[in-house]
Amino acid sequence: MADLIVNGGRPLSGTITPSGNKNSVLPIFCATLLTDEPVTLQNVPDITDLDKLVTFFRAQGSKIDWDRASGVMRVDHSGFRSGLDGDELPQDMRSTVLLYPALLHRLRQLTIRANTKGCSLGVREIDPHLEILRALGTVINDGESLVLALPSGFTGARHWCDYMSVTVTENFAMAAAIAQGRSTLINAASEPHVQDLCAALIAMGAKIDGLGTSMLEITGVKKLHGATIKIGTDYHEVVTFLALGAITGGEVSVVNSVPHHFDLIARAFAKLGVTIEHEGTTAIVRRNQSLKIQQPFTSNLLPKIEAAPWPYFSVDLLPLLIALSTRAEGTIHFWNKVYENGFSWIPELAKFGAHALVSDPHRIVVFGNRPLRPAIVDSPYVIRAAVALTMVAASIPGHSTVRNAEIIKRAHPRFVENLRSLGAELEWK
Repeated sequence: MADLIVNGGRPLSGTITPSGNKNSVLPIFCATLLTDEPVTLQNVPDITDLDKLVTFFRAQGSKIDWDRASGVMRVDHSGFRSGLDGDELPQDMRSTVLLYPALLHRLRQLTIRANTKGCSLGVREIDPHLEILRALGTVINDGESLVLALPSGFTGARHWCDYMSVTVTENFAMAAAIAQGRSTLINAASEPHVQDLCAALIAMGAKIDGLGTSMLEITGVKKLHGATIKIGTDYHEVVTFLALGAITGGEVSVVNSVPHHFDLIARAFAKLGVTIEHEGTTAIVRRNQSLKIQQPFTSNLLPKIEAAPWPYFSVDLLPLLIALSTRAEGTIHFWNKVYENGFSWIPELAKFGAHALVSDPHRIVVFGNRPLRPAIVDSPYVIRAAVALTMVAASIPGHSTVRNAEIIKRAHPRFVENLRSLGAELEWK
């Protein structure tokens, strides 16, 4: 793993063009395996997880032409082999589960020999995926290895999820799109990247109703066709660079933002004394924000930012605002309603001098505006936690080190280059 060396204390200012959404491109790329016709993807981010999937598909006989400079990828799965090369799926990435529907559709049987991992946020169970696949006609045999069989193709079904899981919803959408009959998913996830996948499937010929809601209704079609699909802007990256501008006192503009995603995000920033503006599709944080935590009208309660599945405030963005709160005057309560290990990295903030009380696995209280100092900190295997620690380091004059920060590359292909363009001094080591 690589470390980030940060010489902080400089206001970061300038204009950033964000990359395509990692959380959109991975399921969309997996969905291309549902057709033998050519698919063209535009605005494709150059991220490590996608590299692993490209390597896997090429080993299986797929033809993939990826112009990384232009972000255009042309995919042709017509030569995909009828059996898995080495009988093994890509490891060390949670998005491997998104291959299950298309592989079952093509191969009729799939052996799962190892659990995939995504990060250190907590246990990522496979059971909800298996429940979805079983409901849609998959036969599951659990022995030394987990064997999934689809003898007659997917069949339509009604399913009610225990909770709003993004990847479970995405797997349902892919399988139901080519199932026989009509399918309904209740308590579906509705994040922008889920909507992006559904829109991509529709472009390939799927019949899906309920985009952006908690209920998807899908009428299966016999086959999907090729299409040209543009990957949407990563709103996580838009927020990341706005937060970096705010924590360092600079002025940052991010083009190609999606303003209708920002109502709740902007209100969360406002609780920390930061105003987010939009001029058309450009998001802006002005220099020298007040960074003062706003008090609620219910004065006997702490100010609070709580995160849960969309349309709540995104849990993936919570670390960025926690980092920002260490520089804000006042006290605030953060509540992560999803991951049981979402705050495992908070002790690293203390190495900078930040004051944060971990109340329980899901809640912390940050006492902001304490004197901070450069430090050497260890990043967990959590993308946004690594970014958050880098944010704090960038706000402190002097040299800090964020060890094992390479996980940032899983979501931000040009993270260091973009920060340097804003005036930051940092490097990989």
